[in-house]
Amino acid sequence: MIWNEAHKLINKLIDLTCKIFKNDKIAYLIAGGCTTLVNIAIFWLFETFTAVPYVYSNIISVGCAIIFAFFANKIFVFKSKSDTLFHWLKEFWLFISARLTTMVIEVGGVSLLVEIFGINKMFSKILTQFIVLIINYFISKFLVFNNPKEVKTKE
Repeated sequence: MIWNEAHKLINKLIDLTCKIFKNDKIAYLIAGGCTTLVNIAIFWLFETFTAVPYVYSNIISVGCAIIFAFFANKIFVFKSKSDTLFHWLKEFWLFISARLTTMVIEVGGVSLLVEIFGINKMFSKILTQFIVLIINYFISKFLVFNNPKEVKTKE
């Protein structure tokens, strides 16, 4: 009896998870949340346990998050398939280029908030994450992983 109820619950959770990941916006928020956690965790580790200046800690944490985000977005969010090495490298190059561009926004934003406005480093880091998350979604969806569906012709 308990086993049947547990089995039904597990099936419902699996169905819900499948539905969530069919919606790229929700999947992106989950992947983006995980990417943000990677970014902030690495930044925090450097800030807490090293004497590395925060600007360099920020660059390192963003770099690690970019690599994580590529695979999370390619596999889980946009479910992009690369038939050739060239296609994979093209997506990777576009993704890295776009993320390096938004990294300038993030690093510059954190520096601006800390140095000019005197806002706490960690709060500044978190605040810039929201801005970058939105920009990155549109870049990933429309520029990097925009596998156009094949146009069906009438037979």
